[in-house]
Order: sequence, then C-alpha cells, then structure tokens
Amino acid sequence: MKKRTIWIINGPNLNLLHRRPASLYGGQPFEDFLQVLRTKFSQLHLPYFQSNSEGALIDQLHSVGFSADGIVFNPAAYTHTSIALADAVELITSPVVEVHITDITQRQPHRHTSFLRPHCIDSITGHGLKGYEMAIEKLLQYLEAHNP
Repeated sequence: MKKRTIWIINGPNLNLLHRRPASLYGGQPFEDFLQVLRTKFSQLHLPYFQSNSEGALIDQLHSVGFSADGIVFNPAAYTHTSIALADAVELITSPVVEVHITDITQRQPHRHTSFLRPHCIDSITGHGLKGYEMAIEKLLQYLEAHNP
C-alpha cells in the first residue's frame, strides 16, 4: 500500500524557530520536531519545505498542491498580508490545514486576520508545535471521510 503524502510547509522566520522567544515558540528547532512527527506518523510520507520568500512558497504550493494527499501550512506573517498565497491555496486541489504556533487572535490586532483561512479545511492556532500533529490528524480524518 502506498504511503499517503502530507507536506509540511513553513513560511518566514520559522527556520529560526529555536531563536524566537521560547515563551511563544518553545525554543526547539523545527527540524528536531519534524523527526518526532515522522516517528509518530511513520505510516505517512512527511516531506518538509520552508522558505522566507513568498514566491518560493507559492511555487511550492503549485508544485505539490495537485498531487499531495494534504498540506499542513504555516504561512507565518504572510497569513495577514498575502493575497497571492491565499489565491494559491484556493487554486490547488490538495486539502490544506493552516497552522500557527501561537494564537494569532490573541496577539497584535494586525495578526487577527487570515487571508488563507477561507481556503483551508481548518485552522489550528495556539497549540504550539502540537498544532502540527493536530493538523495531520485533521487531514487524516478529512481524507478518510472524503477518500476512504
């Protein structure tokens, strides 16, 4: 049986997660946490992509968004500014779950709006890195219901 592929795509500054305030972001490099996810979800193929560039994120969504079984996407600050990323998520056929490590609704007012949320099957915020695990589980539930 072929493994399902769920891409994890992270946006700007998440390559420096371990250098961001530990009280908000946990202090662990994402690559270390990725190994935990890959162990927990060993039945899945979990490729990873991170970029600080909006265009590279759009290119990646276009590249995998018609073949991946699902996408866990943390667009970071582009959540609140990028109509282009929202358009890319709307255009692709793979289901997307938006993830934010912090609760964006409890941060500065300019972070309260997500342009991507209307095009995602769910949005998970404020659960730290566990939000990625929750997003994978949400995608698996969605896939089971829509593609048994």
